[in-house]
Amino acid sequence: MAVTIKDVAKLANVAPSTVSRVIANNPRISEKTKLRVREAMKKLGYHPNLIARSLASQSTKVIGLVFPSSDIFFQNPFFSTVIQGLSEGAHEKQYALQMSTGKTEEEIFEGVVHMVQGGRVDGIILLYSRVNDQVLNYLRERHFPFLVVGKPYECAEEITHVDNDNCRASRDAAEYLLGLGHTKIGFIGGSEKLVVTIERLLGYKEALRENGLPILPEYIIHEEFHREGGQDAVKKLLSLDIPPTAFVVTDDIMALGVVNTLVEMDIKLPEQVSVISFNNVLLADMSRPPLTSIDINIFELGYQAARSLIQMLENDNEPVKRIIIPHQLVERLSCERVENKLIAHK
Repeated sequence: MAVTIKDVAKLANVAPSTVSRVIANNPRISEKTKLRVREAMKKLGYHPNLIARSLASQSTKVIGLVFPSSDIFFQNPFFSTVIQGLSEGAHEKQYALQMSTGKTEEEIFEGVVHMVQGGRVDGIILLYSRVNDQVLNYLRERHFPFLVVGKPYECAEEITHVDNDNCRASRDAAEYLLGLGHTKIGFIGGSEKLVVTIERLLGYKEALRENGLPILPEYIIHEEFHREGGQDAVKKLLSLDIPPTAFVVTDDIMALGVVNTLVEMDIKLPEQVSVISFNNVLLADMSRPPLTSIDINIFELGYQAARSLIQMLENDNEPVKRIIIPHQLVERLSCERVENKLIAHK
């Protein structure tokens, strides 16, 4: 026979309604009582029927996660790390996660519409921020609870978002290379439609301006956030008459493509070229040589995003928040002081 709430209540010596409140993590129940009830649940092997609870409360206890194009999602390790943070934040409040992506912007939009209109999720987390995003506009028009990981392109003060100070982080990266004596610094960024690219390009330009250096359009390349994007970008930059001696690469997996191309071209890293990248995922340490990278604390981005959205869902009066996750520069072996050498053309 299945264990019921009444069985738990009897063992814990409380009313069945108290057990229900403990399951819902009601703040009015003392920690002592919660502990006693949870111990009874564990002893009896009782598991609450979350589906029935959801039907009764008209809540799915599910958070929708919307990723950029599936090509980037499946290739880039950023997303596996951010999902770990999201999972932990959601698990603490007994929420589940539902993922949605697509090959095109239209497919991504259709997936969101199905989640919202089908009543499949209580709220949505957008794991990207792009210019003129129809998904974000749709969610705002419907007044559907959502949060952005990244800085919204417009109306940022009206939308809760979790982000890094990407402009400052990119300035730090460029200033690190400038401190090593590099004055010919290339920038390899993702799509110009992504706000993270816009912010990091701004920081790169600010660092050059503040150090009295010109901003050369030919030193700035935009590709997709995957390895092939890094490969294509660095080939273009190295084909210039006066190529850069250092690169700010806005994603570790793109930087891996840069490193692979340098090896193929027999260009030594860091003796001839220095590379600094972003995200500090595992492959940054596994690269040869290991990459100096800006650690943006991806896990914390996900964890705080889940917690913040759940706070919005559980409190109608929750204010709009801008949560900035700190970054750190992790020095490894991919950068070296410049010796005023030009890359020899093959």
